[in-house]
Amino acid sequence: MSSHREAPAIAKDPVADSTDLYAFVSPDRPDTVTLIANFVPLQDPAGGPNFFEFGDDVLYQILVDNDGDGEADVWYQFRFRTEVQNPTTFLYNTGPISSLTSSTWNRRQTYSVTRVTAGDRQVLAEGLACPPCNIGPLSTPGYPGLAAQAVHQLPGGRRVFAGQRADGFYVDLGSVFDLLDLRPFQNLNIAPRPAAAGVNGLAGLNVHSIALQVPKSDLTRGGAAGTDPTSPASVIGVWTTASRQRARVWDHQNGPNVNIGPWVQVSRLGNPLINEVINPLLVKDAWNSRPPKTDASILGYVEHPELAGLLPVLYPKVFPNLAQVVKAGTARADLVAILLTGVPAGIIKGFQNLTGKVYADMLRLNCGIAPSASPSLLGLLGGDAAGFPNGRRVYDDVTTIELRAVAGATLPLVDPSFKPDAAVGAIYDAVDPAKNTPASLARTLGLTYLSSFPYLGTPYDGFDARTSTAA
Repeated sequence: MSSHREAPAIAKDPVADSTDLYAFVSPDRPDTVTLIANFVPLQDPAGGPNFFEFGDDVLYQILVDNDGDGEADVWYQFRFRTEVQNPTTFLYNTGPISSLTSSTWNRRQTYSVTRVTAGDRQVLAEGLACPPCNIGPLSTPGYPGLAAQAVHQLPGGRRVFAGQRADGFYVDLGSVFDLLDLRPFQNLNIAPRPAAAGVNGLAGLNVHSIALQVPKSDLTRGGAAGTDPTSPASVIGVWTTASRQRARVWDHQNGPNVNIGPWVQVSRLGNPLINEVINPLLVKDAWNSRPPKTDASILGYVEHPELAGLLPVLYPKVFPNLAQVVKAGTARADLVAILLTGVPAGIIKGFQNLTGKVYADMLRLNCGIAPSASPSLLGLLGGDAAGFPNGRRVYDDVTTIELRAVAGATLPLVDPSFKPDAAVGAIYDAVDPAKNTPASLARTLGLTYLSSFPYLGTPYDGFDARTSTAA
């Protein structure tokens, strides 16, 4: 997964677990950038009576570096508050919820949005309503309209939404963590069986999203227009964090628990799958607590990814060229560029998203590259410069992209003499990108996205849930 339960400590703290991060030029408002940070992974839609929500004791942030030093220049901070309307019932709602002010909605969340820069702290809004979870057709009828009420306009042409969404990330979890036993590729592995269609392990599950749409000048260096794709000022680095206060006092006799002390970062996400499959177990928790500027500490894991060495073992005779690279101990400068520095101009014709020499895991976005009229699930690998690793759109197939990159698809960018193994182009886990476009994901996996903010689809409801594990 992109970052669901990716480290031992955060796997035990789901409300602070950052699962996915997206950053892209808004296709319907190309003068703006949309930033989406997801939390609270693997939500069973039928998970009542205590349905999912953000943590009142968590500081959620989306951070932007616009000068390439791996430190935030712009912070967007989100704090949540939960209120119970009727303490005498065990129910989340006592009747249908028809609006965000329905008296039948018992447990509500509101939140504040604050924008911070080096010289300014501006509270953009307070008391903004989250929508309820999508319980079912009786409790939350007409849910798309109900959720639309929770899209709030902010000063300066900004928009915000915070609430439950369908998980837009797709990956064959069962195959990936079964020794990378990719179903469409399993006829070539160490225990060959007939190839089969991939399965989306996140089908029918929800997440909680914080989505923000802001003018490009909110994010770029010096408030640049962000329209020139060749300008360094058009490139930003984005990551998200969740933090908790240093100490908690458990007080069951006199009132609620008390959280005190400075904020301590417990979760972090920039590029997808970094802490999932690049970092080894012993550094995952520490990495979650650090800022991107310290990522020289993981350079060796990016240059020599464990997965690159496993592929020739798990798929004998399939990756001979990759095996030679691993045997020679060649440092993967292509992966370093994609994940830690950005791609310099001249490597890929007409493209760059370089932030500088500081090694930092950030989702890099060149704001000057316009949205694609014909997007490819494979992003830059599919010839679509508006997709990952130039930012990340909600439908980008980042698992396939990164698997192919690790297997050698991007090595020719830094070593033109290298020939990727023929099988690299056949690697995919859930969706065959040769046969599927974003518009056809609904037919293939049942995934639907919105054409406008907040872009991630309507959450699955508990009554019609495909899975039900809640008591």
